[in-house]
Order: sequence, then C-alpha cells, then structure tokens
Amino acid sequence: MNYTTEIENNSAHPFRGWGPHLVNKTKGDKVIWALVVLLVLVSLLAVYSTTGLLAYKNYKGNTEIYLFKQIAFILAGIMVLYFAHLVNYTFYSRAAKILFLISLSLLFYTLFFGVKMNEGSRWIRLPFINMTMQTSDLAKLSLFMYLARLLSKKQAVIRDFKKGFLPVITPVAITCVLIAPANLSTAILLGASCLLLMFIGRVRTKHILMTIGITLIPLLFLIMAAVLRHQSANEEVAIVKKTSSGIFGRVDTWISRIESFMYGGKDADTDNAYQVNQAKIAIAKGGLFGVGPGNSTTRDYLPQAYNDFIFAIIIEEYGLFGGAFIVFIYLVFLYRCIRIFKRCPFAFGAFMALGLSFTLVIQAVANMAVTVNLFPVTGITLPLVSMGGTSFIFTCLSIGIILSVARNAEQIEGKQVVSGEQEMV
Repeated sequence: MNYTTEIENNSAHPFRGWGPHLVNKTKGDKVIWALVVLLVLVSLLAVYSTTGLLAYKNYKGNTEIYLFKQIAFILAGIMVLYFAHLVNYTFYSRAAKILFLISLSLLFYTLFFGVKMNEGSRWIRLPFINMTMQTSDLAKLSLFMYLARLLSKKQAVIRDFKKGFLPVITPVAITCVLIAPANLSTAILLGASCLLLMFIGRVRTKHILMTIGITLIPLLFLIMAAVLRHQSANEEVAIVKKTSSGIFGRVDTWISRIESFMYGGKDADTDNAYQVNQAKIAIAKGGLFGVGPGNSTTRDYLPQAYNDFIFAIIIEEYGLFGGAFIVFIYLVFLYRCIRIFKRCPFAFGAFMALGLSFTLVIQAVANMAVTVNLFPVTGITLPLVSMGGTSFIFTCLSIGIILSVARNAEQIEGKQVVSGEQEMV
C-alpha cells in the first residue's frame, strides 16, 4: 500500500485506530484502569436510580440534573486521574511535605470556620466556584504521601523509638486529632490504614500495639458512655442530648451512633436506627438476583441512599450477586496494588501506592459494613460509586498516583529487559 492510499483509507474511517491509540496513551496497570471504568458505570446507574426523590424536592422532578452532575464529576475525575498518572511519582515525594503542611492549615481552618452540614463542620467553601470541599480528603492524600516519604527515608533507623517511630507517628497523630472532632470515623480508618502501612514499613510491632492501646482508651470511654446512656432514663441526660453543641455535640453524636449500633432498639438514636433498618429492608428485598435496575422502592425512604447507603440500593436492584461483584472489584483492586508494591524498586513509590490503596479499600469495606450493620453509622461514602463531588476527584487523584507508580515500574522493567537483551547480543 502506498502513502496516498493509506491517507485515503484513514480519511474514510476517521475513528479507526482510536481504541488502540487510547489504550497506548493509558500507561500503568491496565486492570486498574478497567476496574475504574466498571465502578464508574456502576456509579452512573446507581446515582441515577437513587436521586429521583432528591430531584423532585430540589428540581421539580428533573431527574436528569443529578445524572449530568455525576457525569461532569466523572469526566473531571478521569482527567485528574489521567494527568496524575503521567507525572513521575518522584514529584509527589518532593511535594509531600508542602502539601502536608497546607492540609494541616486547612484542617485547622475547617475546625473553627468550616461550613456546618449534617451536624458536622467538615467542609470549606471554595471561592469563585461556590462548591464545598471536605478537607479531610486532601489531608488523607497528603498524609500518605508524607508518610511514604518518611518511611522510605528512615528505613535504617525505623525500629528505633526516638529516631524512627516518633517522627513517623507524629504527623499521623496530628492529622487524626484534627479530623476527629468533625469526622471520628474517618480519623479512625485513616489511623488504621497508616498503622497497617507502618507495619509493612518495618516499624516495631510493640510500638504499633502501644499506639493502638492508647487509641482504644477514648473509644472505650465512648462505649461506656453509650451503655450508661442506654441504661439511664434520667431527664438530665435527655436535656444534655438536646442542648449540647460544638465539640460536645459531636461527642453526643458519637455516643448516639454507638448506642444505636449496640442496641438498635426504640431507645437508640432514631435517625441512625431508621437508616440501618431501611438498609436491611433494601437488602432483604434484593434477594439473590435483585428487583432490577431502577426498580428500587427503598430509595425513597432511605436517607443518603445516593451516598452513604448506596451499596444497599445496589443490592436491592442487583441482588447479592451484584453486591458480591462490587466486593470482588475492590479486592482485585487491592491485589493489583499489592503487585505494584512488589514490582516497584523504590521504597517511596511502593509505600505510597500501597498506602493509598489501603485507605480506599478500607473505606469501601467500612461503607459496606455499615450497610449490613456490622459497623456503626459513619457517614463514609463508597469510593468511585457514591454521588460525586470533590471526594470523587480526590479518589481519582489517588488512583492516578498509584498508576503513576505502576507506569514508572513498567518503564524500569522495560529498560532492564532491553539492557539484558543487549548484553546477550
């Protein structure tokens, strides 16, 4: 075929070769790319199904508005993911400390001046675009980048308490303490993910167990308070419960959720018990094969069906098989990230990829556990599936960083193969 014929052929089929070209442009772990696409498709179906009542309340029945919003967030997230995976992951090491300090400043600001929504002050309002951002999302990302940097630099002294453990645990403790007043569940899950990464990073087990023991003390006090509240019918307790505000109001919320989880009866927190009960109804209706896409009835009665409890609606519409498929996707994602950890020749990239994967998968497990009443109500979304926002974009950024590590690991392996072949020649 001559040059002219080839041009004519391509002009006759302008979209020929776009698929392979796009695949070639996406580097890194192809399985993770495929998993992202699957979760995004599930998100579109689930969000469109669960936002009907919300659309009738806010937009006079225009159910397509939230679908278009979700598509917009997905497109923005995919763009962030794509450009993040093109950046050499060593850049994130250089930016880790600065980004961590910025996130701490934002957490301080949020603690005192944050926008109050859903009984908490977790958000700040972004100027010009009139959107809210949950600062803990940025804090999680920056913390794992900074923690990976510290673990990689202190491997020689990591088992020493003063030189290794204290410098590593300090930023984790500060971040979790700042997040806890507004979002205790996120702080606990973030701390657990960091401790798991520290264990893999060769931190002494006794130091990790000591940290867990110290953390359990305030949690035990909360459990004791929940038990005492349940056993007491004192009017003063009821008055405090209604009039408390600020940090004390958040403590009261934590106690109520633990009480609701432990007892679940009529004496437990009404809102939390109602959410869990509706989630159970949705799961029961779904059975093995579900009622079909868009046929959920519980979505009209379940608060936050498009966010915190979207997994329950997925099971109702697609059955236990559909729910098991979602679980399978997250497990495969974790497995692929562990492969990246093993393949990456440099400690920083390996720790960062593994840490970010831990926090995403643990968040997903926590969301599902709340849905089936294995964990108290937390307000944690299902990554890449719940209705989008800035949290969706930060999730895509995290996955983009993981793919950046995978891309660079592939490039190093390719160079090693080429050099090996040249030596053989």
